Amino acid sequence: MIWHGEGMALIEARSLGKSFGPNRAVDDLSFVVRPGSVTGFLGPNGSGKSTTMRLMLGLDRGDGRTTFDGRAFSELEHPMRHIGALLEAKPFHPTRHARDHLRMLAAANRIPDVRVDEVLEMVGLSSVGSGRPRKFSLGMGQRLGIAAALLGDPDTLILDEPSNGLDPQGITWLRMLLRGLAAEGRSVFVSSHLLQEMAVLADELVVIGRGRMLANGAVADFVSHSRLGTVEVRTPDGTLLVPALEAIGSTVTQDDGALVVSGATAEQIGDAAHAAGARLHQLVTRQATLEEAFLEATGLSEEFRGSQLAGGDQP
Repeated sequence: MIWHGEGMALIEARSLGKSFGPNRAVDDLSFVVRPGSVTGFLGPNGSGKSTTMRLMLGLDRGDGRTTFDGRAFSELEHPMRHIGALLEAKPFHPTRHARDHLRMLAAANRIPDVRVDEVLEMVGLSSVGSGRPRKFSLGMGQRLGIAAALLGDPDTLILDEPSNGLDPQGITWLRMLLRGLAAEGRSVFVSSHLLQEMAVLADELVVIGRGRMLANGAVADFVSHSRLGTVEVRTPDGTLLVPALEAIGSTVTQDDGALVVSGATAEQIGDAAHAAGARLHQLVTRQATLEEAFLEATGLSEEFRGSQLAGGDQP
């Protein structure tokens, strides 16, 4: 890149809180977003994700404090050179040309005009830089918002649902962009409702429900702790093995001649089979998906199944 912003990466959110009347929208949230990583921010609709991001940037009044390498957003003289943020779709004046919109932001943060053309190229909008955003599709508007977030070449990115409106090719482009930025040592904090995409994008997760922390840590750890993972077992001694597995608290169902066991690891199943004198011909562990782990953690798994049944064809 021709121009570089000012280094600042570590995000520390401490005891964030916000109430709307009697309702606690965000309740004592604390987490860290580390340099060199993509941290996914997950939660059901209405769980407080957008409010949390606004609190982090000082756009809403509330409890707690967020620092970026020790300084709050309000303490930064030229914030776009430290932190790039996208918190809403099409955050720009509809009649101002796209390039002029970015030039205005650049001037306010003492960013050279040459950077405007760099970010337009990065997000694939060079050919429409002279266009008016009111004619942009939602996906193009999102790309312009991402361009604005990247304008100061910041070491920290905070993006709320940046994939909204992007087609599959655009989502893949965004994933590669964010992974590449993190690989350069930047901190990337991004919310999304596309759980399959988050499973391949994020290194760490912050999962909230009703404004409270539900999980915080590596994606692999979050998924591995889900009780929705199963082990497929093939054995000629099912009459011996099933009671042994149920005795250790497992749930056993049958599927196409195999036993599907939940609530026990492959190691526990092997030990139970050995103790019961049951032969094992195959053990296949099936880990829960991020979607399944998320639905379980947020208490939505039964609601999800119920809504699917309710929406199905009636006899």
